[in-house]
Amino acid sequence: MADLAGAQWRKSAHSGSNGGDCIEVADNLPGLVAVRDSKDPAGPVLNFSPTAWNRFVQSTKAAH
Repeated sequence: MADLAGAQWRKSAHSGSNGGDCIEVADNLPGLVAVRDSKDPAGPVLNFSPTAWNRFVQSTKAAH
């Protein structure tokens, strides 16, 4: 399990005011990008390598 003690969580600027239905990302940790549900900050966290996360972000941008 990754140490998330220093995680600085942020929401996307595109989240808007939809009642909190979005994710939060912590990309300030070395070698790790952590993702969680903003409605359940104490819940499960998905961990990605920075390379995998970047590929995901770029593919979603390309789809729009």
